Amino acid sequence: MSVVPVLLVFLSLFYFCGAENAASNAEEKQVRPVQPAEQENYLIEECLSNQYTHNSCKKVFCNPWERCAEGKCHCKLPYQCPKNGTAVCSTNGRQFQTYCQLKSYECQQPAAKFLNNGNCVSGETFEVSLGHGDSNLLRVKPVNRREDLFVCDSEWTMNEANVACRHLGFELGAQYYQSNSNIIKSTLNPSQCLQITCRGLETSLAECYIVEKSRDRNEGFVSLECYENVRDCSASEFHCVNSKCISLTNTCDGINDCGDLSDELCCKACRGSSFHCRSNICIPSKNVCNKEADCLTEEDEAQLHCADREKYVENHSMDEERKRIKTFLPQINCGLTNHTLTRRKRIIGGKTAKKGEFPWQVAIRETGSEGATVYCGGVYIGGCWVLTAAHCVRANRVHLYRIWIGLLDTIRFNKETDTYQLKRLIIHEKYNASTYENDIALMELKSSGKGECSLKYTTPACIPWSEYMFKSGDTCKVSGWGLEKGYTKQYVLKWGNVNLFQNCSELYPGRFFKEMACAGTYDGSIDSCKGDSGGPLVCFDAENVAYVWGVVSWGENCGEPGHPGVYTKVASYYDWISRHVTRSLISRYNV
Repeated sequence: MSVVPVLLVFLSLFYFCGAENAASNAEEKQVRPVQPAEQENYLIEECLSNQYTHNSCKKVFCNPWERCAEGKCHCKLPYQCPKNGTAVCSTNGRQFQTYCQLKSYECQQPAAKFLNNGNCVSGETFEVSLGHGDSNLLRVKPVNRREDLFVCDSEWTMNEANVACRHLGFELGAQYYQSNSNIIKSTLNPSQCLQITCRGLETSLAECYIVEKSRDRNEGFVSLECYENVRDCSASEFHCVNSKCISLTNTCDGINDCGDLSDELCCKACRGSSFHCRSNICIPSKNVCNKEADCLTEEDEAQLHCADREKYVENHSMDEERKRIKTFLPQINCGLTNHTLTRRKRIIGGKTAKKGEFPWQVAIRETGSEGATVYCGGVYIGGCWVLTAAHCVRANRVHLYRIWIGLLDTIRFNKETDTYQLKRLIIHEKYNASTYENDIALMELKSSGKGECSLKYTTPACIPWSEYMFKSGDTCKVSGWGLEKGYTKQYVLKWGNVNLFQNCSELYPGRFFKEMACAGTYDGSIDSCKGDSGGPLVCFDAENVAYVWGVVSWGENCGEPGHPGVYTKVASYYDWISRHVTRSLISRYNV
């Protein structure tokens, strides 16, 4: 039951019932009708049906005052925010220790918006208004200023327009904005204007970067129309998740036209100079190399293309405070190796792992078995916890299992090899031994001391929280002590590169489910079935941080084209894992 080649015997037994399980596993989703060619060029229809927004942590990072659970960003309570930060005042006159605490409080009391940094002072206001008539000129009076000013149109986008209308009480944001240079009989000084830059998700203009400047000769002022009435969208429009209608030509351009970001989260390509994240998100080019990751796998901040960029200059808006608060959140170190892993063509008779290359790899042995053979692998994920495949373990044999950490050679041990007994075994409650659905389990190691495990010679692999972090075509690494070609025993840890396949439901009809991933090579030269069950398939982000993308589950016809190895997709079990091991232990982000 241990290694994958042995599993092949069982696979033929459940093949005939796979179609029925696949049918019961399918979810009925309301899929949008296909739009004109303009939409097809940029938007991914299958993705749109998931209704992703700025609150979908499978697509975006949550704010410091939020946490990710069940695929959504949920507001924390104020006391759960970091205590470090700058004191701020809200519009209801209440003082908060930090900006994070205010935003958390605003989740329950929407009227309590940000007003200004520092202590609250009697009489201070931040006013935003729209002119009357045809002009609808936007006017803003910052705190501690006697008069209001018009807003210059330079660098103004729908990001800022949506925030301005949201500030005025229009939840759907702006209908449109335009430049207007016609100022008729105004007591205000038209030679000055306010330049405002927003991230696009703020609830108040006071949170944006605002600076007074001399107006350029040809510079206009912002005229604004807010979105009031929900209507049916036309064939040339995109239907935002919040029911707003925008032009299809404004999708996938890095600008949050919808106001809920739904127009930028399902893009196969991006318009103009906006940056396309590998998770099919479009972000503004100004967000690239700004010392904050917007792409799930950090390619917008990769050193490779940020080294030659100009030094990022802070603008001292509350967006900078938000970034600073992030640095105070609990940090965990995971997915880091002591060696640079080069590409190798084969795991069968291939490269032997060196010390520190796969520090999260563990071996599972069972006392009393022949030679205490390594029969399954596992992945260390932090604390006292190891992840493995459900088919590797049995609840009534917990006392027999031994977890070997830092093991490279199963015959030649070294001083950096530790062994642990199990305290607890958690097999997924919906594991199906016939179909290998939910083939995942957690093992809690027995600690020596005050409830903590001190694992000196290992590093945890990171747990992915989104299935969009890696995609088909990506090269990942599989490792294990599995049988060598010809089914001969293997005594040293070996590894090889495999490619993620898009979907194996056609290759394994009726037996491949949405919580599974498949990987291999197109010529079949590398296959995970030559590694142990329960072992890791790790993928690396732009900063070379390793995420355990899959747990070796099953395979068929090892080493043949068209039969890639099948893995339990770990991202599908992020919430299940975090419920048992605590979210703060495994969450590199979105804690």
